[in-house]
Order: sequence, then C-alpha cells, then structure tokens
Amino acid sequence: MAAARNGERPGPIPASAGIGLRAPHYHALLETLPPVGWLEVHSENYFGAGGPALAYLEALRAHYPLSLHGVGLSIGSTDPLDPEHLTRLACLVERFEPGLVSEHLAWGSVGGRHFHDLLPLPYTEESLVHVTARVGRVQDRLGQELLLENPSTYLRFTHSTIPEAEFLTEVARRSGCGLLLDVNNVYVSGRNHGFDPRTYLQAVPADRVGEVHLAGFAANRHDDAEVLIDTHDRPVWPEVWALYAETVARLGPRPTLIEWDAEIPPLATLLAEAGRADRILAETRRALAA
Repeated sequence: MAAARNGERPGPIPASAGIGLRAPHYHALLETLPPVGWLEVHSENYFGAGGPALAYLEALRAHYPLSLHGVGLSIGSTDPLDPEHLTRLACLVERFEPGLVSEHLAWGSVGGRHFHDLLPLPYTEESLVHVTARVGRVQDRLGQELLLENPSTYLRFTHSTIPEAEFLTEVARRSGCGLLLDVNNVYVSGRNHGFDPRTYLQAVPADRVGEVHLAGFAANRHDDAEVLIDTHDRPVWPEVWALYAETVARLGPRPTLIEWDAEIPPLATLLAEAGRADRILAETRRALAA
C-alpha cells in the first residue's frame, strides 16, 4: 500500500492487485487499512454533491491510490455524449486525482432511454470511426487518458467484420487511449461464442494495456446450450486464473483489479483474491528477472 506523506495523496496505480471499493467495506477498510495496492470505484456512484459515500472516499483516498471505472458513459451509443455526465466525471477526476480512468466498449442508452446493461455493438469500420471519435472527445474533456474495457457478450452481430481484439487495438491506435483488459470477459465471451481466449489475449498489444480485471462468472443453461454470465458475484474461476498467469507473463505485471459487485463477501475474501493475484505478479517478476 502506498502511504500518504505530508498530507499528500498516494500517487499512480502500482502494478499490483487492487479491489473494488464497495459500501459494505467502508468501515473495515478505514479501521484496518489493509496492505492492498489500490482501490477502484464505479464513477457514477460518486456523482453526488455530498453524502457519506463521498466522505468515505475522501478518507480512503488519503491512504490508497484510486482508479475510476465508469459504467454509464455509453461510448458505443449513437446518442450524443451526455454533457452533464461528462461534467460530473470531470469534476470527480479533478477532485480525487485518480491514477486511472476507464469505461466499457459498450452502449447503454439510445433515444434518451437508459438500460441497466452494457450492450454490444457491431464491429465495423463505421463503428470504429464513431467510437474512436467519442473516445477522443472524452479524453479531451477529462484531460486524461481513458482506458477502454473489452465487454463480456452473449450475442454477436452477424455483420461484424472486425475481430473484437483488432477493433479495440485500432481504437487505441487512432485515439491514443489505453486498454483495460478484462481476462474474465475474454473467457466468458470465448466460451459463449466458440473462440479461443488465448488467441484473443495474444492479439492485444502489450504497450496499450494499462489495467487488468478479474472476476467470477456463472454458468447457465439455455435450451441445450450453456451460457456463461459475467456476474461478479463469486471467486475468480481456476480457468481464468490460468489465463491471467499466461497473460501477465506476456504483458509483464499490470495493475490488476478483483471485481466483486453482487453477493458482496467479507473484506477478507476480497483481500485473499487480491493476494492470489499478487502472488502471480510476483512469480512473473521473478521469471522476467531470471
């Protein structure tokens, strides 16, 4: 954990494991200040002008590096970017000085209607131009690099013409943004659509990956098929841990977040998952130094 000195906030996000900050853990984190590398919050949960959530975030920001992870910007939508949303996000960035800011390659609004899902978009040249321009506008407004996260998907557009990893890579190249590589999402989408997650992960350029996410998924039956759902409500699966170890061996150590958004467990459970990621990162450093 990066400790604050002389009243200064901890700085950049380290290449170690962090956890998602959730309300049930506010007290425990402040009381014990465990040696976790950093914290990440969903940006929209802190858009208010005041209240307990912001007060806790201020207190914890004095002790931990912070990352902001958005779920409501709707980067892939054809609706104009919401200027109020962008203003609130920019104010949050200015107030808390996060080491990383991220969003999803997805959409969640159209025609002024908002949905409670991160929905897929077709990967075409037209979409690529559209998303690249919107990412550029967000970065200009924030004055900071945005990391764009690969989604978990359950359906694909028949007229998508660009593989997802290639699409993300090209958005990063054209806009100058970074990538948030969610290894669990790659595994979930790979199983759902029948592609090899390793081929996808190997196609992502190492120099653009600024953060990695890990989470748990659920397996549901639909007719005669099994569908994996990105639920964030259980430990990381062994198959995803194996992919993660292979991924950081190729990329080198990266800031790695344990996501757990439903059925929130005790803080000790999250810290144990983060500890497992840290051990894999340590093994990677030893292998690279050998």
